[in-house]
Amino acid sequence: MAEPIAAAALAIEAALGWPARLHAVTGHPVGLFARVIRACERRLNRRDASPAQRRLAGVLATALLVALTGGLTLAIEIAVRALAGVWAWPILALLAWPAIAARSLDDHVRPIRDALLRGDLPEARRTVGMIVGRDTRNLDAPATARAAIESLAESFCDGVVAPLFWLLLLGLPGAWMLKAINTADSMIGHREEPYGPYGWAAARLDDLVMLIPARLAGILLCVAGMGAGLKGWRVMIRDHARHASPNAGWPEAAMAGALGIRLAGPIAYDGVLADKPWIGEGGIAAPHHLSRALAIYRRACLILGLILGIIAMAIAWLA
Repeated sequence: MAEPIAAAALAIEAALGWPARLHAVTGHPVGLFARVIRACERRLNRRDASPAQRRLAGVLATALLVALTGGLTLAIEIAVRALAGVWAWPILALLAWPAIAARSLDDHVRPIRDALLRGDLPEARRTVGMIVGRDTRNLDAPATARAAIESLAESFCDGVVAPLFWLLLLGLPGAWMLKAINTADSMIGHREEPYGPYGWAAARLDDLVMLIPARLAGILLCVAGMGAGLKGWRVMIRDHARHASPNAGWPEAAMAGALGIRLAGPIAYDGVLADKPWIGEGGIAAPHHLSRALAIYRRACLILGLILGIIAMAIAWLA
């Protein structure tokens, strides 16, 4: 049963995050995916090839990454279960731990909130630039808070709900194949060159594997933000499709509704303004909204952990 593994992995990550000392020694497993992705891109993404050939190369590279990740982690899970027997679950929880980012995400967003609250806009811009892809050099305080809130909502899906969902569905291979796909999408899944057709497979596969987790993340954020009544639900249902992504709009719209503010809207990338539609209604984001967003995020993580824990205890009691 994967439920005890998922509950234990979430508890470990919530308690420890990914410690800086450990990162300094070992790095993070996602770094291995990045090396494979870069190596494949150097060899397969030929600029002199036709768009169809480049798309096929991207399909092959993405399939290779997922197959290697799935095969290796499946072999590890089979070996652990064979050697550890009934005590395999805590070992597998430790192996799944780095695939989850509940505490790690909180640790990245909290300094942005703290810098904004003490009026240190340069530091807030610097720290938010570590978790978003947009230009941050000229952001004012509301735009910085907005960027952090959007990243928090979307990353709740990417870093918490999705890996746990696929861990429950496919075991250790599910969680790590999800992380491999996420990493490929973030690195090469862009329409702009030098990726273009080459990144098509990574982007579309990421859309597919996030389809259910995104909606679950939106529901959890709505439940966690019920202090705002049904506003989160109403805005999520109405505005999720305003986002360019078929998935990111669900948690972002849920968070916007729960906070009673507008998210998304015009954003600059590489000096070019993208006139994106607004999600939500009400005023613009402010530093105190980021504090409330963190509180909603933590409640959503707690609710998810309680659900997993209750299911795990029920299974243990019935066994």
